Amino acid sequence: MNEKLFLYYTSDLHSHFENWAQIVGYIHKQKKKHERKGEDFWVVDNGDHMDRVHPMAEGLRGKGNVELLNEAGYDVATLGNNEGITLSPDDLYTLYDDAQFGITCANLQMENGHDPEWLQPYRIVTSARGTKIGFIGLTAPFKTFYEQIGWKVTPPFEVLDRWVSDVKEQVDILVVLSHLGINDDEEIARLYKDVDIIIGGHTHHLFQNGEYIENSLLTAAGKHGTHVGEVMMEWDPEQKRLVKKEAYAIPTEHMEKSKEVSQSIQEKTEKATQLLNQPVTHLENGLRVAWFKETPLMSLLTDELRQWTDADMAMLNAGVLLDHLPEGTVTYEDVHRICPHPMNPCKVEIDGDELLEIVRVAHTKKLTEIRLKGLGFRGEIIGKMIFSGLEIVGEQGSDGEFRVRRVLFQGRPIDPDRVYSLATADTFTFGRLFPEIAYAKVKKYYMPELLRDLLAEALIKKGKTV
Repeated sequence: MNEKLFLYYTSDLHSHFENWAQIVGYIHKQKKKHERKGEDFWVVDNGDHMDRVHPMAEGLRGKGNVELLNEAGYDVATLGNNEGITLSPDDLYTLYDDAQFGITCANLQMENGHDPEWLQPYRIVTSARGTKIGFIGLTAPFKTFYEQIGWKVTPPFEVLDRWVSDVKEQVDILVVLSHLGINDDEEIARLYKDVDIIIGGHTHHLFQNGEYIENSLLTAAGKHGTHVGEVMMEWDPEQKRLVKKEAYAIPTEHMEKSKEVSQSIQEKTEKATQLLNQPVTHLENGLRVAWFKETPLMSLLTDELRQWTDADMAMLNAGVLLDHLPEGTVTYEDVHRICPHPMNPCKVEIDGDELLEIVRVAHTKKLTEIRLKGLGFRGEIIGKMIFSGLEIVGEQGSDGEFRVRRVLFQGRPIDPDRVYSLATADTFTFGRLFPEIAYAKVKKYYMPELLRDLLAEALIKKGKTV
């Protein structure tokens, strides 16, 4: 008699807990159904469950997320880049110390020293009838970032070459937990015939009913908990093969919430908020933000970025600050509230002619009005680009466009052939917003500091001068 096996999974929740109570409620409902039928099932997470945009993740440094996974009864998880490169080295090393589920991330190791006990290249689970399922976890290989915090990330295909055959010899079914993105998932399916199922993430793609490439079934559940993934497998013990495998992404919008889970989220958030409720400074007057003009608060942050990185000049988008600061005591909770992005300071070296192009593009309406999603940015819109260390002269045209006429550094026009250092957010070293920054040959990332750490430092200095 064939054996039915089930996987339920989440991916790229990014601490969007508004859907978590529905997800866990659904999983627990399915658990009762499978237990009645005597069917085996496992629950897995494919990374980026944590995102420091949420005060719980910020205050508890990701351990609140781990507690939620424990309470939900998860069996296996891998790391996303938000777990991997937005925490301090110590916080990452201890993140899963209390996890009651297995962690697999085959392409991540400590650069020097011992890996944490929780970190394993693969995990194996066994059904009641003895069928073995192996999980190999892989995380996005942000090499430069991991090196900054003392970790080594290996190219995923090198790791698969090392482990696929070994693990397949030990198991009946092989699953890859891939926090790599859809393109790599498709390539894995083409190259590794022993991989039965690929649970995908990182690029936030969604497969409502799975996709088949070669021998592999690819599945993905989007982002932010809008869907929960389900995989059904039918194993023939006599033929020793999978005779059926199906995947679904199920919308969570109308699922019933678990009141216990909602209460747990609230309690952990309150605990984290208390930890964040530490004073940073005192303001005699409030500081306001505006996304399409320069404000004293935004200038304060941009100046601090330039000074802190010892750069010639700095550039930040006004949309990075999401709310005002009232007069009176400012806490770390306030700083996190107005600047929640997991964005690191960065310094690049660029030629003068490239700098002039950056300044020109930065003043176009097309760029300032972009509604940016991802790349570490957790706001709504890019907004006006604010500069420190530069004098920019130009005029507003009748079409609403600002036309740059002169750019001065230390009172002199920019030398097209000179190399300048520009501090900005790491967001602008990705993607195509500023190719001159993205393709700069010299980049320096500052970790584990986030932009809000610099904002707090700037506010402390301002408080001393009030």
